[in-house]
Amino acid sequence: MTFKIFLQFIRLNAKTASVVPYFIGILFSIYYFHAFNWVNSLIYLIAQVSIALFVTGFNNVQDYFLAVDLHYRDTYNIIGREHLSPKRSLRLVLVMLATAIILGIVLVFKTNLLLLFMGAAAIGVAIFYTYGPVPFSRFPLGELLSGTVEGFGVFFLAVYMNVATPVLMGFTFNWPHFAVVGNLQNILVMMLVGLPNIFLVSNIMLADNICDLEQDIRNKRYTVPYYIGKPRALKTYDILALLGYLPVLISVVLQLLPIYQLLVLLVLPKILKNIKAFNAVQIKETTFNTAPQNLMLFQGMQLLGLIIGIIF
Repeated sequence: MTFKIFLQFIRLNAKTASVVPYFIGILFSIYYFHAFNWVNSLIYLIAQVSIALFVTGFNNVQDYFLAVDLHYRDTYNIIGREHLSPKRSLRLVLVMLATAIILGIVLVFKTNLLLLFMGAAAIGVAIFYTYGPVPFSRFPLGELLSGTVEGFGVFFLAVYMNVATPVLMGFTFNWPHFAVVGNLQNILVMMLVGLPNIFLVSNIMLADNICDLEQDIRNKRYTVPYYIGKPRALKTYDILALLGYLPVLISVVLQLLPIYQLLVLLVLPKILKNIKAFNAVQIKETTFNTAPQNLMLFQGMQLLGLIIGIIF
């Protein structure tokens, strides 16, 4: 596997969905909670990138093994198209998974036992999304899972790596007693600020499923566009692409985010242009990229706004 093929195997163009919420979480921790632990943050970044690469790579491997449409398997799936070894590809992604698990265990010892349960849930979703007798990918769960786990989960854990346990929540255990304690106000703040991550990351999955609708049906994958139809799926895509503006405006009014977050309004014309382009035609090789572009445009302005807010 050459480096160029590896980048296609992990779908680098869609990995922004994993990395950008991480950096928003780091900056929000500094701005709002005035906390930053660079060691924990670095370890978590490596672990998060590892699990993100595992998810995409494992998805390609499983799609190859589970393909009903042999023409798709041998022509469009990267393993069949590039004549890669499925077993070697599987071993490669398992190394990524092992890396994420090992680093996750290290972070449990450096933060709180609650991270063990949150991390296990996230890794469970990553594995069983395309694995098992009834993979999640065969049901209309992709948008919900990607938005919740990859969008909000990454943002939440990036903050969790930096703040003291009582600031958000923690788990204590002293046999036979245990307790889960937390700060509901701070958790609600996190939920509001993290909503754009959910909407934009979910929209990348939705755009992907819209582009692959006919192909997915042939391979017995029944995603959200199959159940609601392509016209309604496109309307949902339009709404999700713009819905992130609402929690940002509310957060600025409540002074949870700096006023510089209104920089997101500058990219609205480009986002609207991307929405129009995707509505016109839904092709994986061309217009699909408008979804990750929208995330980068919107959250790029969020990152800039947080940086300016921290400085001033």
